[in-house]
This record gives sequence, C-alpha cells and structure tokens, in this order.
Amino acid sequence: MKRIYQYFFRGLFTALPLSMTIYLFYIFLVWAEDASMWWIRPFIGKFYAPGMGIVLGLLLIVLWGYLVSHHMFYRLLEMIEFPLLNLPIVKSIYSSLKSFAGYFAPRKNGPSQQAVILRMPGSQLELVGLVTRQNIQDLPDGFLQGDRVAVFLPMGYNIGGYTVFVPREWLQPIDMSVEDVMRTSLFAWIAQEPKEPEDWP
Repeated sequence: MKRIYQYFFRGLFTALPLSMTIYLFYIFLVWAEDASMWWIRPFIGKFYAPGMGIVLGLLLIVLWGYLVSHHMFYRLLEMIEFPLLNLPIVKSIYSSLKSFAGYFAPRKNGPSQQAVILRMPGSQLELVGLVTRQNIQDLPDGFLQGDRVAVFLPMGYNIGGYTVFVPREWLQPIDMSVEDVMRTSLFAWIAQEPKEPEDWP
C-alpha cells in the first residue's frame, strides 16, 4: 500500500506541472488566435486555416517592429502617443506600462538592469533585487542624498514588490538575468533541479 501511495504522488507531482503548462499554453494560443483573427478577418473574409491567426499576428508584430525602427515612422508613433501621455489618468497607465515593458525588453542587461544582493550593514540578511535607478538626482526634495540607487525587491507568490533606496555599497551584483530573478522570486526560490527516479523517497 505504501508503494502505491508513493507511485501516486510521484505521478501527481510530475504530471501536474506538465499538464498545467500545456493547458495554459493552449489557452494562450486560443486567445492569441481569436485576437489575431478579429483584426485580420475584415481583410480575409471567411477564409481560415488553423494557426493562421497566430502566424499572421506574429508577422504583423515583426512588421510593426520594423516600422518603428525607422526614424520617420517613430516620429509618427510619438504623435500618436502624445494624447496618451497628456490625459491625466491614461498618462499614468500608459507610461507605467511602457516603462515596465521597456525595462524587461530583450536586450543586454545594462547598469539599470543589474541583479543584486542587498545586504544591510551589521546584518546577515540577504535580499535579491533589481536595480531600477542608478541615481537620485532627478527625484523630488526629501530623499537622502549621496551615492544611492533604487532597488526593486520582488515578492514571492505575488505580482508586486517593494522599491527601496539604499547606498550603493550595500549592493553586490550577481550573475543573473532580470527574467531569472523575477521567475525565481515569484516562486520564493523553491525551484530545484528535477530529481532522477532513483532519488525519489
């Protein structure tokens, strides 16, 4: 009976993440297909082939990226963004989303995207975070002065975190990407290498 109990939980713990990943990926594909077809349906009429919406949607995104890489089209985009950046409530939402997307854009990590360990003097407590600001020169009056940086500390099991302003000497850079820090922090750093069958209890 004990052996059956062990087999059951081994199967459950290996099948659950696999099945959930496949299911979420399927949900995303269905959503992307429907969203893409909604945009291109007026141009193609009733013609449809499975996966066509996703393929055309990806091609449109690539085309958009190509266009905004050119100065003239980027100037036009700035004109489109102008009202979004000047309406009181819309400005806050749009600028925040744009900054967030730009921070996690796929490019080589620079100084403003450094993963660090935060250690306060006299304490052995370590916090892992991301440097989001290299100086405080353009912040409002009231912040402590000196060589200080802003560090975002992500929270586990929650899409959020805290931003703290600390002296630069409290930080130690670590060799991790922004994506790795966010992923491991989201699940409280419990991710481990998968065990071989003989390592199971």
